[in-house]
Amino acid sequence: MGTQATDVLFRNWPTGWLLALVFPAALYGNPADDAWLDAHDEALTASVNEGELAFLEQPPAEAVHAHHNRITLSGRSLNDGWAGLYQCHTDLDPVPAAEIVFNAGRARHLQVEELAGIERAWVEGVSVQLQGVTPGARLCLSGETRVVVPQPDGSFLVRNGPFMRRFLDGFYPMHVRLEIVLPPGDWTLVHSQPAAQPGFEITRTAQGLDVDAWFEGELRTEFNFTPAGSGNSMNRNTEEQE
Repeated sequence: MGTQATDVLFRNWPTGWLLALVFPAALYGNPADDAWLDAHDEALTASVNEGELAFLEQPPAEAVHAHHNRITLSGRSLNDGWAGLYQCHTDLDPVPAAEIVFNAGRARHLQVEELAGIERAWVEGVSVQLQGVTPGARLCLSGETRVVVPQPDGSFLVRNGPFMRRFLDGFYPMHVRLEIVLPPGDWTLVHSQPAAQPGFEITRTAQGLDVDAWFEGELRTEFNFTPAGSGNSMNRNTEEQE
């Protein structure tokens, strides 16, 4: 499957399923036999994306894997880069066994907080092991993640990804919602990558930022915040979403 800059280890299961998630993390499935694959084949091969990021202006009619993350920054985050994490997965693909694996240098203090439609889930080091994942399963976990990059001028970046839902050589629809709760102070969003567009909505909130993305391919995000009054704000369209 290849590697990422964050040195996440990817295992190439026989079916080829790979869901790479935020902070960074990867979810691996290991179906017991070909029946699972055959049951999904028609839907998976109907439309194949080969990795290029493509935002979806309209969500797919069928349920797809959704990934909801809340990142809570504190004053400490601007010094050491660590932020609080609450992460939920819904509509997971049904498999007998799977694991969510985090980079050892970017995640810590992981705990399973909620599960439904999953026979068993437990933490092993920097991974969450899953057994008996059924259709529509839900999993929530908490911990800390190192996604904040402090800058010398007092600003900071929040970087996430890559997010992807991959099968063999194809990439399939995924829904990601990202909430960023900013540290105390008055902060201005001066840049985002990607920029707001159909399928990638950015909304300023009282606490920080809310991002909603429907896409195929690989999604990486970066948001640049600076103390209010020290730089130019983003374009008017983004400001009007506050």
